[in-house]
Amino acid sequence: MISLLDGIKANVILCSQQHLAAPLVMLKLQPDGKLLPMVIQLQLPRTGSPPPPLFLPTDPPMAWLLAKCWVRSSDFQLHELQSHLLRGHLMAEVIVVATMRCLPSIHPIFKLIIPHLRYTLEINVRARTGLVSDMGIFDQIMSTGGGGHVQLLKQAGAFLTYSSFCPPDDLADRGLLGVKSSFYAQDALRLWEIIYRYVEGIVSLHYKTDVAVKDDPELQTWCREITEIGLQGAQDRGFPVSLQARDQVCHFVTMCIFTCTGQHASVHLGQLDWYSWVPNAPCTMRLPPPTTKDATLETVMATLPNFHQASLQMSITWQLGRRQPVMVAVGQHEEEYFSGPEPKAVLKKFREELAALDKEIEIRNAKLDMPYEYLRPSVVENSVAI
Repeated sequence: MISLLDGIKANVILCSQQHLAAPLVMLKLQPDGKLLPMVIQLQLPRTGSPPPPLFLPTDPPMAWLLAKCWVRSSDFQLHELQSHLLRGHLMAEVIVVATMRCLPSIHPIFKLIIPHLRYTLEINVRARTGLVSDMGIFDQIMSTGGGGHVQLLKQAGAFLTYSSFCPPDDLADRGLLGVKSSFYAQDALRLWEIIYRYVEGIVSLHYKTDVAVKDDPELQTWCREITEIGLQGAQDRGFPVSLQARDQVCHFVTMCIFTCTGQHASVHLGQLDWYSWVPNAPCTMRLPPPTTKDATLETVMATLPNFHQASLQMSITWQLGRRQPVMVAVGQHEEEYFSGPEPKAVLKKFREELAALDKEIEIRNAKLDMPYEYLRPSVVENSVAI
């Protein structure tokens, strides 16, 4: 998906042209579980132009370092715009708007999903006015700012598929199910399964048969609103326009809740860890991608963000990535939307399974040199609230 950056217009910051690349990287999975870059190509081949150079670990150290910085800068753009904003915040907004428009507050699916929509519209308004607005943070420091970010979002939206929002399908499609060192894959699958059992427990209390699902006009309108209106006709990418059986309801609602909880947490919580050290993920690049391998330290420093850009990247990363003082962990909402012993028992079991998963991850992480914390239920927010 890095090729999404191909053709995106780079930003101009304070009359200075910034630069983008659309790199391709070949990675090798080592026997010890490490995923290492083997070959980097910074630009796609062009008709009538010489083939772009291939950068290798055996190249001069500064040439290889600069190539890796370019890859990380490109990944930063895609992570913040595609993975975080589009697939996290904006997808959650589609779910919020459809839920508020189509489901009455007494509807069981409304009660099930509403705790996971807390503060989402508020934080998205703040993002629109402060981050991706005219002269917002993206325009000030990002190489995709100045309109490129909007262009990239439009292009990335065409690649949103239903299966990519469902970890069992997404991980299988990407060949990551058997990778033992992919802790995201392990934790995402476990969290998805726990959420699915919770949803299944509530759905089974209110829909005794598949016919009851088919005959619920509000449920059908809600599903259609998400696919046809919110996602602008995504049925050709696997999103359903109707729900015909209880297992389809469970899968669809689990997708909604996981998107607003675990998936957003997985792309949000690591920002401070990985992006506050600017060379690890440069917000912009001030020189064009190299076409030779004679880079020096001076070349690297002249390419990376300047002091002002780096300072802003560090400050916004801290603001977005820090733990929030009013954070509500997944499943720990205090509001009671269901009455009666049966749904309360389902919620109690859900919380017990979340606590057990949290403890398992804690024990596993104690044995790791670099713990993977981002899908621990105790740190996963109950909604897209930051």
